[in-house]
Amino acid sequence: MSIFATDALKEEHALITGATGGIGSETTKVLAEMGAAVTLTGRRKNKLEELAEEIRKATPGAQVYTHSADLVSEDERGQLVESAANAYGPISLLVNNAGVSGGGPVDQLDQKDMERVMNVNYTLTVLLTQLVYESMKKQKKGAIVNVTSLSGLRGTYGETAYAGSKFAMTAFTHSFALEAIEHGVRVNAVSPGFVDTEMGRSSAQKKADRKGRSLEEVIKDSIPSGRMTSPREVANTIAFLLTDAAENIVGDSVKISGGSVMR
Repeated sequence: MSIFATDALKEEHALITGATGGIGSETTKVLAEMGAAVTLTGRRKNKLEELAEEIRKATPGAQVYTHSADLVSEDERGQLVESAANAYGPISLLVNNAGVSGGGPVDQLDQKDMERVMNVNYTLTVLLTQLVYESMKKQKKGAIVNVTSLSGLRGTYGETAYAGSKFAMTAFTHSFALEAIEHGVRVNAVSPGFVDTEMGRSSAQKKADRKGRSLEEVIKDSIPSGRMTSPREVANTIAFLLTDAAENIVGDSVKISGGSVMR
């Protein structure tokens, strides 16, 4: 059940990257429930189509377009933005959700892995945003939400590469927000802690293994609320930041951690 009005994002067109992941899929569902036309992108075409069909069944009349793309390719980034605009008009909302984990303790870091993590989590996000921002500037409106992490606000053991890429995303959010608001475009970020997704559970399990404890014990001790954040909770926060209700929230990083940021 949506907590937002079904016309809260009517006449908006949202592009969601990493759409088939836990946070991405929930975000696309929420935005479609709010009346936005949604363009889903990721590398797995079959997964995109499965998600699109699920949205159409749950939200009759939903406008859903899928376009598989590898954001590493400059041509594919351009084709994505162009085809999305052809489908539902200029993109007015952007959720930069695509990302990967990787890395390890400093003495075990591999250059190729470090470059891969930084490229996907930061560089490619900026390059895609540039393309979408062009049309937002012309429209004199738009909203962008970057999915970062608590690891982009504080250091975490064994995550130098990942945290470094997320710190970069946080800095990008803050700096870009100052430029974009001059053109009526708001830029913000969400910074979740452990989220109940495949990536989030894997990260939490690694912490548990390192400490020689069970996953349940680590969650209880690390998160004052006693549980991981659900993907829907992150999606709802992203959705709020995309609405006019958040029109004076600019350059912020909203923490969603069950209180773990205080520990």
